[in-house]
Amino acid sequence: MSAGGEAVSAGGEARVRGADAAERPPWAWAVAGVLVVLVLAAVTRWLGKAVPEATEGTSWEGVGAALEFPVYAILLGLLGNAVLSATGLRDRLAGGFRTEFFIKTGLVLLGASINLAVIVKAAGPAVAQSVVLISVVFGFSWWLGGRLGLDDKLRALLSAAVAICGVSAAIAAAGAVQARREQLAYSASLVIAFALPSIFVLPWAAGVLGLDPVVTGAWLGGNIDTTAAVTAAGAIAGEESLQIATIVKVTQNALLGVVAVALTAYFALKVERRATTGTSAAGQLWQRFPKFVLGFLATSIAATVYLNTVDAATGKAAVGVVNDLRTWFLILAFVSIGLEFRARDLREAGWRPVGVFAAATAVNLLAALGLAVVLFSDFQPG
Repeated sequence: MSAGGEAVSAGGEARVRGADAAERPPWAWAVAGVLVVLVLAAVTRWLGKAVPEATEGTSWEGVGAALEFPVYAILLGLLGNAVLSATGLRDRLAGGFRTEFFIKTGLVLLGASINLAVIVKAAGPAVAQSVVLISVVFGFSWWLGGRLGLDDKLRALLSAAVAICGVSAAIAAAGAVQARREQLAYSASLVIAFALPSIFVLPWAAGVLGLDPVVTGAWLGGNIDTTAAVTAAGAIAGEESLQIATIVKVTQNALLGVVAVALTAYFALKVERRATTGTSAAGQLWQRFPKFVLGFLATSIAATVYLNTVDAATGKAAVGVVNDLRTWFLILAFVSIGLEFRARDLREAGWRPVGVFAAATAVNLLAALGLAVVLFSDFQPG
């Protein structure tokens, strides 16, 4: 066979392989996506140990010790995002980037390291902070979106996302108001675009402002939109800040069902002017309630009871195992955050939604800081 014939044959084989790849079932691509996340997570875990060891005794020792696993995980996720997008594989593998599953599992496991007494003690100020923040930030975002002429459904998604818990809130609001898919994709992209820098900037800002760990945690939990980003920022700020940030954010998540039902009623009875049918208000509240909150509480109760029935060494070892598993799930979540980010969605919607989200984020930033100082300055976890 001639060289030209061999080239044609090779080209034909490549096309056949490409066609075979394109015809793979969705679950196969999802499995491949999970494998990508696992590989990047393993590299993250390795860097978290190797960098401090390599920089020890050098002028970079402080930097190496300060960098935590969320930094490596998100950066590797963004790098993987760029590579997979350039090769045309990202969208096919996206079914394996299960940020929501990973972060909720990690947070359920986090409950094992938080004594139930701390949750009960923090419940009062956390509820007060959440109710005020959601009311102020949602109201401001809704008002400004109306002034700038945004579609009511997009206003609802942006307001819920910035006021409550990011992507999860946007998803719940989208179901409540029957928003278009592209509106949800845009809102989710805005959440991630604003949350990524806050993961690194806010812990640094808390240090500059001299905030104690408890106030820092309350500020992070009340201000950062998405639960995954709150957890990442809390992990950078420290274990005590992470615990308080999680309690505050879980409290906001628990109010998501109430907001979703209110949006459903508002759009059905006023915006779209049609009677509600089907599921009752109580049923919709339960349907939209974030169930992982119950898992978080159940894990905390179980761990509190267990630690009170065993000796300190045994309890510490058991919690250590759970914490290590929690770290793995959080790493998987942070890698997925980077892999899921889409800059394209941000460019397509224009400046007005970005302006609304940015302004509401600024209001949230200041209001959350003030409430954290007022409500948590005298809080003692122990």
